[in-house]
Amino acid sequence: MARVENLLIANRGEIACRVMRTARQMGVRTIAVYSEADIDAPHVQMADQAVLIGPAPVGQSYLNMDAILAACDEAGADAVHPGYGFLSENADFARACEKAGLVFVGPPASAIEAMGDKAAAKRLMIEAGVPCAPGYEGEDQSDDVLLREGEKIGFPLMVKAAAGGGGRGMRLVHAASALQNAIALARSEAKSAFGSDVLILEKAIIRPRHIEIQVFGGADGTVVHFGERDCSVQRRHQKVLEEAPSPAMTPALRAAMGEAAVKAAAAIDYRGAGTVEFLLDEAGEFYFLEMNTRLQVEHPVTELVTGEDLVALQIKTARGEPLGLSQDDIALNGWAIEARLYAEDPAQDFLPSTGRIDQWTPPFGDGVRVDGGVASGQVISPFYDSMAAKIIGHGETREAARLALLKALEETVFLGPASNQTFLIDCLKASAFAEGAATTAFIAETFGEEGYSAPSPMAPDFALAGAVLLHLDQESAASLSLGTPKSLLGWASGGTLSTPYRLKFGEDVHAISLVTSASGLTVVMGDQEMAVQVKSFAKGAATVCVDGRRFDLFYHREKAALYLIIGGKRFDFTVLSDEAASGDALEEGAIIAPMHGVIAEVFVEQGQEVVKGAPVAVLEAMKMQHELLAPIDGVVQSVVVKKGAQVAAGDMLTIIEAEANN
Repeated sequence: MARVENLLIANRGEIACRVMRTARQMGVRTIAVYSEADIDAPHVQMADQAVLIGPAPVGQSYLNMDAILAACDEAGADAVHPGYGFLSENADFARACEKAGLVFVGPPASAIEAMGDKAAAKRLMIEAGVPCAPGYEGEDQSDDVLLREGEKIGFPLMVKAAAGGGGRGMRLVHAASALQNAIALARSEAKSAFGSDVLILEKAIIRPRHIEIQVFGGADGTVVHFGERDCSVQRRHQKVLEEAPSPAMTPALRAAMGEAAVKAAAAIDYRGAGTVEFLLDEAGEFYFLEMNTRLQVEHPVTELVTGEDLVALQIKTARGEPLGLSQDDIALNGWAIEARLYAEDPAQDFLPSTGRIDQWTPPFGDGVRVDGGVASGQVISPFYDSMAAKIIGHGETREAARLALLKALEETVFLGPASNQTFLIDCLKASAFAEGAATTAFIAETFGEEGYSAPSPMAPDFALAGAVLLHLDQESAASLSLGTPKSLLGWASGGTLSTPYRLKFGEDVHAISLVTSASGLTVVMGDQEMAVQVKSFAKGAATVCVDGRRFDLFYHREKAALYLIIGGKRFDFTVLSDEAASGDALEEGAIIAPMHGVIAEVFVEQGQEVVKGAPVAVLEAMKMQHELLAPIDGVVQSVVVKKGAQVAAGDMLTIIEAEANN
């Protein structure tokens, strides 16, 4: 029996915390590793011991095998859990752990290797009799061959990184004219993210469901499955909502997909937790997509409907203990739906957001589970994935789980960097999702070709913002005075006192006045007057009535910024001074960095004519490449950056001057 008594978690964030919780329950001592950027991170504070492994960049820390193995030696670890991402699917790392005498809490290196290359994995699955979509997974990677094979497969098709995952190095191509550019972008992104630019081509299945089967291989060679998860709601091929079971599943289909998944795992002598992913088309046919040889981000929904702790089973299997389960022992009870809370801006094409978390208060209550890895005051770094937490609702029925998750998200407080909180709520409320009909086209079909538009505040929301500002300003004034009773706050000898504010939301500036009189507080906005009553006011939270309607809200003020969450909708206001309100707008042709990152390509030079929508540069951030496009027709006036330059969010990159009309 192998020893797993001192477990080093070679990861960070919520998955590191998740593994530590189960390990501690099993009496296992936990060891964290951390980069210089994560010195105060929750996973570091939670562990029994923590070891610094290098600077913030992943190549010098969480992807540095030598540093992690040295940390194992320093901390006296006898086992390593890789979590997900980073080195979790690196066969060389699994072998290095074994060579160092460490137990790797994951599958054998041979299994990781077999499924790590999508091209080789697909060939293997075809041999094993697992249904696969038509495509090209050959060794010849020349442009000519890929273009020719793409024409043979037909359009639409997918270009995928053979070594990839998580949507990186992946492009959907609708026409032959777009294939060359898609290949170039996918290659570049794949090389950056995975160190390999090998690609495969695959016939795109339009409007499929993304169904995955949780498999588990025991130390004795037994392979079972724990049912399915539906992960169809995605943006950029990255999952947003996941649920178990799938609303599209029938007992016969579950049996067939489960059998195929077990067959796939058995073909590579699999051990531990793994996931076999399929695409399910509208006719009920399913096709192998890939196998993830690790614990999945969305594993909590499976745990909630099966009652099993997958991390505990991983540790037991790594020790060599029998699985103790047969397929007949596994039953699905109830429903669970998970939402991934990201620091990102859905209204800006889901661009990752960085910066300090001013306030983080996770929801709690019956039917709610939160797997988090952040804390108030922590900085969301551009070096790592921007997921902050996973929030899961569960209940006896799908609707009970959906409503539990909806309520939990409305009570979640994540203020500072932009987040997808409101977007997640809108997804859960959408009829297609509520009815269980969502496919991978859900986001595009629900929010249209223009993409997601964040809600704009209405008059009551401005009234609530004004009430919060007035209360905070009165508290600040009272703290500077000597012995002024609270009853005199807002009092004026003339009977009324008017306090003006100018609030900017987006590009629009709104003027409001808060009028205090003997009859109470009134907010005036244009020709509209709203009666406001502050029922309770605490640090970060308040209950306020506007025209008799009660609102429970969360807030944070940081200098000129006021963040509000009202019923799960987040509004970011800027409180303007008179000078700021009259300032000039940024030039319409300016292109600024939407986030921290590195300039991967620059396509223009000074004096060059460009048309609106033309590629200007490529910004690489969080392992993704983002094309920056010309906002107007015109001539490039200046190019401030070069290829390879590091930029911060808000940095000026290029200015395009509109051509004068003749």
